Amino acid sequence: MKSIFGSLGFATCFILIGASVAFAADGTASPAAIQYFSWVAVASGIGMGIAAFGTGLGQGTGVRGACEGIARNPESSGKIITALVIGLAMIESLAIYTLVIALILLFANPFLSYIVG
Repeated sequence: MKSIFGSLGFATCFILIGASVAFAADGTASPAAIQYFSWVAVASGIGMGIAAFGTGLGQGTGVRGACEGIARNPESSGKIITALVIGLAMIESLAIYTLVIALILLFANPFLSYIVG
């Protein structure tokens, strides 16, 4: 668990430093824009962490239920596994939606004209 938080912290610092250097090198970005994009990077990382935690709990609960169901009634394992795979795909889509929103905010920010301009 410590390595996950360490990796997340390292990645967040790298993104913050990289964003600051990239905007400072251009010479056109204001300090407010640099601060805004730094906070967007932090918020995106926190959002993905929360989404991954939630989907991990959901998937773990689903797999546990499927394993218990198969252990109680091995003859119905085909139907249980089919329902499990569909359920896991639905749960995983929530994390993918969060990733898409985070990537949009990081790279194709719709509020960019209000911040930089």
